[in-house]
Amino acid sequence: MVTSPLSQNKHLLTRAGFGINFSQIENLKNDKNKALIKSLFKEYPFREVNYDTPDIVQIEYTDPKATADQKRETQKIIQKQNVELNLNFLDQITKSEDQLREKMAFFWHGHFATRVNNPKFNQQLLNVIRKNALGNFKELLFEVSKSPAMLNFLNNQQNKKDHPNENFAREVMELFTMGRGNYTETDIKELARAFTGWGYNKEGEFIDRPKQHDTGTKTFLGKTGNFTGDDVLNIILEQKTTAKFITTKIYKFFVNEIPDQSHINKLSEEFYASNYDIKKLMESIFSSSWFYDKKNVGNKIKSPTELIAGMIRILPMQIGNPENITVYQKLLGQMLLFPPNVAGWPSGKSWIDSSTLMLRLQIPQIWSGLRPMEYSAKEDDDMDMGMKSREALIKSFKNPNITIDWLAVEKTFKNKNPEDYLIQNTELIDMKTVNQFSDQSLKMNIINLMSTPEYQLM
Repeated sequence: MVTSPLSQNKHLLTRAGFGINFSQIENLKNDKNKALIKSLFKEYPFREVNYDTPDIVQIEYTDPKATADQKRETQKIIQKQNVELNLNFLDQITKSEDQLREKMAFFWHGHFATRVNNPKFNQQLLNVIRKNALGNFKELLFEVSKSPAMLNFLNNQQNKKDHPNENFAREVMELFTMGRGNYTETDIKELARAFTGWGYNKEGEFIDRPKQHDTGTKTFLGKTGNFTGDDVLNIILEQKTTAKFITTKIYKFFVNEIPDQSHINKLSEEFYASNYDIKKLMESIFSSSWFYDKKNVGNKIKSPTELIAGMIRILPMQIGNPENITVYQKLLGQMLLFPPNVAGWPSGKSWIDSSTLMLRLQIPQIWSGLRPMEYSAKEDDDMDMGMKSREALIKSFKNPNITIDWLAVEKTFKNKNPEDYLIQNTELIDMKTVNQFSDQSLKMNIINLMSTPEYQLM
């Protein structure tokens, strides 16, 4: 078990949130762990994350009356709204006191992954996830399953009687609830039949279309009846395998990518018995002594969002051109609101290749104005989201317009070892090597610490 109170608190804030905030540094070593846990579960008023540009009447691309110029103008506004929503979510992640809610929302954002162009649908789903992030998994599952973003992404708008579409049904079981191996192909077909008729209207509201629903008898997971979409979701939640699948995924995200089956079994039993109370599950995890074991500290590679948000939180900075941050997301491989596929983002070593590691190590120097950006985005039209050209991306890196208040940093870190706050497992860091590349100033010491491979771990 991690013995130092500072190490425990640092580990907790990094896993249950997006790292230490600059304002927390002064008292972190004196904070009681139990009090810190309690503060993470404090309930704050819920605030939606929205985009800033007003909605327009979106022209359907299939509308024969729409001119090419009209379509281009509509697409520009859609792209602008998606970028604004991305940045406003990141702003909430980095600034909100409600850190655990946002970290759970970030987890669910990758779990219930959608990739649609419609900013209104994206906004709706993001706020459904954020609102229910620490609530009840049943309510979260039902709301997500009826969201236009999910129904659009997985083609359930086209799921009609006599012509069932299995996309949504398959992913509900494989990725969102039960996991592979716990159902049959027949179960997928019957589930798809139960979901026939579920869709949405032009206003982005869920609609159940009775004329498109297959009212025949269905046999699903051993039960037979004239099931609706609500019925089959309830049957899925009756399966203990669902509680175990969700618990395992949460454990791998928050604790260790190699799960301890004894912990998983106990936690999933509690999760099932609580009727899927997410908050209780997270309280059990963060209050357990094993959560602070050394084998669970500094063993995970930070995702790009965790890396970026962590830097913004621990250094007092002003970002003049926040749209630049979406460029970093793109280059590092994690655009918020834009997962690569329905399985969400990968994790672990998949975040690191020769290109992304070099950029990760250089971001502290780039943000401090010590070096220009020399990397261009990978060729990936799907990831562009209508952003800038490659040339513009490179140019924008050379002046990220980030100002760090180094005087405040000097004052706060005076008589402290920066590595105690910046590196998760200080046993891994060789301070002699770090100091060799410093000019003995605190500023360079911090920049060099944040430029180490060890800083990539959490």
